[in-house]
Amino acid sequence: MTGRTAPSGAWRPPLSLDEYAERARTRLDPAVWDFIEGGAGDERTLTANRAAFDRVRLRPRVLTGAGEGDPSTTVLGRRWAAPVAVAPMAYHTLMHPDGETATARAAGAAGLPLVVSTFAGRSFAEIAAVAGSPLWLQVYCFRDRATTRRLVERAADAGFEALVLTADTPRLGRRLRDLRNDFRLPPHITPANLPADEADYSSPSEHGRTGLDPSLDWSVIAWLRSVSPLPVLVKGVMTAEDARCAIAAGADGIVVSNHGGRQLDGTAATLEVLPGIAAAVDGRCALLLDGGVRRGRDILAALALGADAVLLGRPVLHGLAVAGADGAAGVLDLVLDELSEAMALTGTATAAGADAALLAGPEDTTAVRHHPPGATTTGPEAPPAAGPENTVPARHHPPGAAPRDDRRRPPESAAGHDRPRPPEPAAEAAAETEAAETTETTGLRKEDLHRSVSDPVLDTMNFLNEITGRFPDVVSFAPGRPYEEFFDKDEILDHVRRYLDHLAAGGASDEAIRTALYQYGPTAGQIRGLISDSLRADEGIDVPPGAIVVTVGAQEGMLLALRALFAGPGDVLLVASPCYVGITGAASLLGVPVRPVEERADGLDVADVEAAVLAERARGRRPRAFYVVPDHSNPSGNTLSRRAREELLELAARHDLLILEDSPYRLVSPGAQLPTLKAMDRTRRVVHLGSYAKSVFPGARVGFVVADQPVRDPSGAESLLADELAKIKSMVTVNTPALSQAAVAGALLACGGRLTERNAVPAKHYGEALRVTLEQLDRHFPEDVRDRLGIGWNRPSGGFFLTVRVPFPADNAALLRSAEDHGVIWTPMAYFYPGPGGERSIRLSFSYLSTARIEDGIARFAAFLRAETERSGATGPTPGRDA
Repeated sequence: MTGRTAPSGAWRPPLSLDEYAERARTRLDPAVWDFIEGGAGDERTLTANRAAFDRVRLRPRVLTGAGEGDPSTTVLGRRWAAPVAVAPMAYHTLMHPDGETATARAAGAAGLPLVVSTFAGRSFAEIAAVAGSPLWLQVYCFRDRATTRRLVERAADAGFEALVLTADTPRLGRRLRDLRNDFRLPPHITPANLPADEADYSSPSEHGRTGLDPSLDWSVIAWLRSVSPLPVLVKGVMTAEDARCAIAAGADGIVVSNHGGRQLDGTAATLEVLPGIAAAVDGRCALLLDGGVRRGRDILAALALGADAVLLGRPVLHGLAVAGADGAAGVLDLVLDELSEAMALTGTATAAGADAALLAGPEDTTAVRHHPPGATTTGPEAPPAAGPENTVPARHHPPGAAPRDDRRRPPESAAGHDRPRPPEPAAEAAAETEAAETTETTGLRKEDLHRSVSDPVLDTMNFLNEITGRFPDVVSFAPGRPYEEFFDKDEILDHVRRYLDHLAAGGASDEAIRTALYQYGPTAGQIRGLISDSLRADEGIDVPPGAIVVTVGAQEGMLLALRALFAGPGDVLLVASPCYVGITGAASLLGVPVRPVEERADGLDVADVEAAVLAERARGRRPRAFYVVPDHSNPSGNTLSRRAREELLELAARHDLLILEDSPYRLVSPGAQLPTLKAMDRTRRVVHLGSYAKSVFPGARVGFVVADQPVRDPSGAESLLADELAKIKSMVTVNTPALSQAAVAGALLACGGRLTERNAVPAKHYGEALRVTLEQLDRHFPEDVRDRLGIGWNRPSGGFFLTVRVPFPADNAALLRSAEDHGVIWTPMAYFYPGPGGERSIRLSFSYLSTARIEDGIARFAAFLRAETERSGATGPTPGRDA
């Protein structure tokens, strides 16, 4: 059942892909032909894929000045000669003995990528050896994950650049042609990259039933990321809902595909669902399409409807069967020639230059479409638009107008965002003129960037920085920074020298010490042993060095923990609210949904956490972790009682919840501290986020994560969560700078790891600063006055912050008046609420100021409060959540 091929060069190239198909049919065994050509069921979907392209109408444009056009494009950072790649298809060796190596040569000659099937008939190494363009691996996920892991690792070792997860095959579709033929692979046709002795591959349908994992969910994307750093695309998406799920799960790309009509018969054609999926994706990741592409103009139609590129499947096999590598190259050349022709005749300057056109909506007989300049389409299912030709009027782009960027966006939440409406027809000419005039200075549009950059949480401090720059003489209660008088510029050198002496005393050679200081060092950190000793001595946290990852500040630790723990779109992060903006900012960057649990007047109530857990489960989501600052929290200053800590740990065990504990202020606060949640943790429910920014010095940018949770892979092998975090870190910062680690290590050595003793003087200062702040507030606002005005504040036991409640909106406008008229700056508490809240509260930070500056600043602050209260006419207790 092998293909019969003509000698290379002894053939005349067909003039269409249909001719290639006909020649291939005559050269292949009928059962092999049916295997590659057949579809599922009655093959309605197989037929629909091609019919959808047949219904598209392109509108030619003249005198556009577009020239010959440039079909090249960029996908996942790599330049392709055209927006076409070879689709993944099994067993090219059925078509020709050279199999995938012949296809790789053809794709390389055309400058197009090849997606290699899991069931390739030639080894990855053989394919890579002849490839001249990018190789991607199409991944089927087997019940035995170890097999899939080895497959991915072998592809990565061979230089493959991306993974394409085929998500639409919990089982293979019912393909009647194969059943009638009782199709079996010839003995010499085997999957070259799968273990030969672990399965019977002769019947593809039977192996699919027994070998493929039917229970996959969106967490498989995170699993693939855990075994490989390669980008992941999801193939088989046919709905906008699944597209959003793929993005939320972290996919770098989506392939709109119905498996060439070979899975579920009766589904829509891929081109029919493309516009809706393109609207849902909205440029947030690469968007490709396969199914039914048979002409160059089909590629242009797919681009016009929102795709960044297409995958070409069966025709490549036809060419391979006709004349091996020459035949496959002939197919690709023919398609690219037809694409260039279609571009020229539609006045399309660049195939990658599709504009997003958001029209009025279905009620106005139009739909969301993406149009390359000059190439317009009614779409396969679009109702007739105005005009005698039943086509959507084209928007002309002059030569050189900037095309839409092909871009890969990081994962984000599934929620969409507002997009600008296109100009009305009457304004279209003006818009085109403007585009022409701005060609030389075209920049990026904010809506074309990742949605998180427009998230207010990422912009919370910019206004403060602007105000500080404009009013340098103000007293600022905004920065939560350590008091600089405790820092000696020469002390850093002493710390580094002390660490070097420590290494030498431990037997390290001069060469080893030099390497430790000048080279990258281990990703997880080189001072983990000292951190482990310090945690044991200072905090009663007893974990081995291997359970610790040294990070670039606590912020990186948050990013690593969120990326590792939040695997699917249904995973949600609970946060105590008001909340430190670093964690919600990291969640926004990663597309992790956040559910706030609001503190009450006296702090967090664990019953509210449990209610949030139950509510999220009722919504079908999984509460994965709860972030909390239990000691002197930023921003409220509240501290969790010992009883509340015990209840929180009990709740975590009861509901299979992890706790992300962040306590940067306890070691610089006066008096005895309650034990950390991690010190009380007996079931490894707590991931402890640490930082030396306050307890040593901020400029070191050294933090750490204690992650001693066991992680088991499908084979039963066990590691620690810290090991998994280190893998992610290797792709983020590679390591924490050795010099910074050396400085912190020296500080730990100087105090025997007991930072509480080292920080006794700073802690006394911060305690005094807190006392003076409260004392001055009491002096300016005695109890009867604050009751009358509706002003109040909490009384933290330590830390850097307290919260003031006011009877007026504490917004940016009020902050500007405070700086301009009274010379004092503070932080609006609304900055720290993931949702509504904090509109009438202010955060004061006193850590950076001397007691004299605090007295002066509170006097100015009091004058502002009185003036603002009078201005707003608000007196009496503050209503609502901030009362």
